[in-house]
Amino acid sequence: MTSRLPETGRWPRLELPILLVGIFMIILDFFIVNVAIPSLQADLDAGAASVQWVVAGFGLAMGCGQITGGRLGDRYGRRRLFLLGMMLFTVASAVCGLATTSETLIAGRVAQGLSAALLSPQILSIISAGRSGPARTRAVSAYGITMGLAAACGQLIGGVLTQADVAGFGWRACFLINIPIGAAVLAVAPRAIRESRVDEPAIAGGGGDRGGRGGRDGLDVTGAVLATAALVAVVLPLVQGRDAGWPPWTWLCLAGGLVLLDVFVAHQWRRARRGRAPLVDLALFRERAFTVGLAATLVFFSGVASLFLFLAIYLQHGLGLDALRAGLVFTQLAVGYLATSLLGAPLVRRLGRVALAAGALEMAAGLGLLALTVDHLGVDGPVGLLTPALLIIGAGMGMVMAPLTATILAGIAPRHAGTASGLLATMQQVGNALGVAVVGIIFFRALGDPAGPDAAAGYPHALVVSIAYLAASSVASAALLMLLPARGASAWPAGQTGPAGQPAATRAVPSQGVPATLADGLVAAAPGPPGAGGPVRGQRRNPRGPRPGAREPN
Repeated sequence: MTSRLPETGRWPRLELPILLVGIFMIILDFFIVNVAIPSLQADLDAGAASVQWVVAGFGLAMGCGQITGGRLGDRYGRRRLFLLGMMLFTVASAVCGLATTSETLIAGRVAQGLSAALLSPQILSIISAGRSGPARTRAVSAYGITMGLAAACGQLIGGVLTQADVAGFGWRACFLINIPIGAAVLAVAPRAIRESRVDEPAIAGGGGDRGGRGGRDGLDVTGAVLATAALVAVVLPLVQGRDAGWPPWTWLCLAGGLVLLDVFVAHQWRRARRGRAPLVDLALFRERAFTVGLAATLVFFSGVASLFLFLAIYLQHGLGLDALRAGLVFTQLAVGYLATSLLGAPLVRRLGRVALAAGALEMAAGLGLLALTVDHLGVDGPVGLLTPALLIIGAGMGMVMAPLTATILAGIAPRHAGTASGLLATMQQVGNALGVAVVGIIFFRALGDPAGPDAAAGYPHALVVSIAYLAASSVASAALLMLLPARGASAWPAGQTGPAGQPAATRAVPSQGVPATLADGLVAAAPGPPGAGGPVRGQRRNPRGPRPGAREPN
């Protein structure tokens, strides 16, 4: 499929920068809040559960909505959904920045997550739909690097904004900074981004146009509601249960979540049997690579967001660092992450799943070293002693997070790759939310009374106890990764051949989800389901390739 930019009324050179600003904002906002937590906690008198919801609410909302957001873009237009998502994200950021209660802030964070679910799938789809060959490779690489930089710099930028206290905003600047940026994007994007949509999106997973209805039944609203309700029913009692003393409703809620999950599965089978597009094609779970990969993704990511959050709390409440110095500490972890993300390709190409498992074990070793260091530091030791552990954790994290999605996708049938990539992206966010909830129970239980006279001394102990779970999750994910089929060993994007026999960086990008890490952006060009790469309105198929002299957009 080739595409052509409209001849008039467009600013094609600005399209990619505008799209990259969008993904930078989303990833940044997930991480930027960590070092601002102590400040907003004191300002809003927020309790432990509220702190967890500030992080978990964003990830849970984004995870629940990504697949539906991609389908909406396919049907109603990706530029239209990009603009709608950006507008809502900007408004939600204003709600967060102006919040006077923790409840309002949490509502704003959930709204940010839902807005990001509309916005993020469109970005990679637009990049793929309008580019091919080297132009697409460059654009997808820029997308991945932008995501990595946003994740790596999130804590530092949050620390700078909080500490600078511009106009007395303090931590609120972490959210309010999105308003002028979002406004600028909304002003330029309509003329910089071309519109595209799939004429007849097929049933995810390769079902095609069943019963003559095809994509017109592509939005499974009931399925999305059931999945969201099931996840909320599980996360809600995990976050609120400890503060509430685990009353009966928490256990009933957990049981209800399992029931809702069973109802969701039954609904998906029933919808597929009737020839209508399900939210999730359950045939995917017959593929060992996908089932094992999904479990590994959930377990691994349950230790990512929780580590960032509770390490930030220890650095500020335990060691007494200000937001800026805490943000600088996180840059050490980012150095290790970026190094293995960018330089680990030969090792992953050679060893495949073994390299990923080794990265997870390296992260577990780094966490063990971090626990020993924190136990030694207590509340008044030199923070520089954390550097070796953070570098090792970052290196292990980068070795796993970077090629994880591509390695899993390389082991499944190409017809399922579009839906699989969306579900993996969703599972990353769900893992983050569940991890914050579970580790929050461990951390705050070990901490005791945060308002007591010796509260500061409890933070090192709470973090050390929490690290035990984080290290165990890394070891468990390493074991799961070793169960992946060995054929996933070739899944690295730099010119490698994927399951469709095409260079990974030039295959069609699915719109069902969006990669959540640096090199997931580099490998995100996995083949989509039938229809995802089909005819796009406003574009013309040329079976002989681009006409001589045709210029690809940047």
